[in-house]
Amino acid sequence: MKNLSFLLLAEIFLLICLMLFTFSSPKPPYAKIDNHNFSLYLATTPKDRETGLAKFNKINVDQGMLFIFPEADYYSFWMKNMLFPIDIIFINQNKIVEIFENVPVSSKNPLPIYTGSTKANEVLEINAGLSKKYGLKKGDFATTVL
Repeated sequence: MKNLSFLLLAEIFLLICLMLFTFSSPKPPYAKIDNHNFSLYLATTPKDRETGLAKFNKINVDQGMLFIFPEADYYSFWMKNMLFPIDIIFINQNKIVEIFENVPVSSKNPLPIYTGSTKANEVLEINAGLSKKYGLKKGDFATTVL
């Protein structure tokens, strides 16, 4: 009887641990930079890359859009039809190589273009000011789980 009670308590404990892990872990796709998780929208097609976050009025503080490229190169971004400012984070081989902070909404013609000065194979867009708020910087490790 004592062994049965112990096994039942152990199973309950394991179930609780599993539930806590499941509910506390972000669901893929997500990016993790310096203990900050961002739930991701993915821009994988040319159309997705052209539109980007412009299809949203806003995004939550824990959300972002990840642009995935087949190879590292000098990619350019604009704020065409954007409704809110963002931070643009260029990533190569899981390391931040450049950050454009507080990129404003623009109606200028021609639109300003933001091009990384270092090759990148991914670019993450998040709400403006979060890079500074979270202390994100060049060289930080960025993990993406798709």
